[in-house]
Amino acid sequence: METTRQLLSALSLLDWTALVGYFVAWVGYALFARRRATVKPSLLAASNRVRRQWMLQATYRDVRVIDGVVVQSLSASPSFFASTSLLIVGGLLAALGASEQAGSLLKELPFAVRTTTLLLDLKLVLLAGVFVYAFFRFSWSLRLYSMGALLVAAAPDFRVFEQAPPEDREHFADRAGGVVGLAAEAFNDGLRAYYFAFAAAAWLFSPLVFALGSAGVVWVLYRREFHSEAVRLMRQ
Repeated sequence: METTRQLLSALSLLDWTALVGYFVAWVGYALFARRRATVKPSLLAASNRVRRQWMLQATYRDVRVIDGVVVQSLSASPSFFASTSLLIVGGLLAALGASEQAGSLLKELPFAVRTTTLLLDLKLVLLAGVFVYAFFRFSWSLRLYSMGALLVAAAPDFRVFEQAPPEDREHFADRAGGVVGLAAEAFNDGLRAYYFAFAAAAWLFSPLVFALGSAGVVWVLYRREFHSEAVRLMRQ
């Protein structure tokens, strides 16, 4: 009970407001992006349509080596980020074990607000939680890409598709393209967590910078996912 009271009193009203706004911005933007994509395709939605087209084209190829190479190449990115997330979490946990020394170093940073050890621990725990979430999304993306590779490898010969009804090609494209699309979605969630990790790191300076960082991340994500040049090209 005493620990809970200390945790509640460690955060000022401005800290609480910025922290709640952070999670509202993250979850709210994720829900908004998913619903908005049904009206105006996002970068992820537009690329998922290309992934389905890719899987449909794979049914016409005699040799699908290139498809396996592409899936393997795509899975390299979540593997790298998953490993990086673990390293970052380890570093943050080490910082938690030496929070007093970390607090002394933080005081040397320009514009950083003076903070208690408990509040610094809370900020480090938040950052560690963000990267733990990112690790789970990246590792799930990696597993989904392996499932997509299995579907491509298990696809019947193109001559079988030629003799089968046209619906079989569409069914395979829906299945394989859907799995690879889910892998891309999980990877996108992990990248989004990295973006919001920068906003969480801004809390080390002040709650006001934290709030501005959360708003800035939402703006950057919105512009890149819905109004970037890449989106325009993918929609064509």
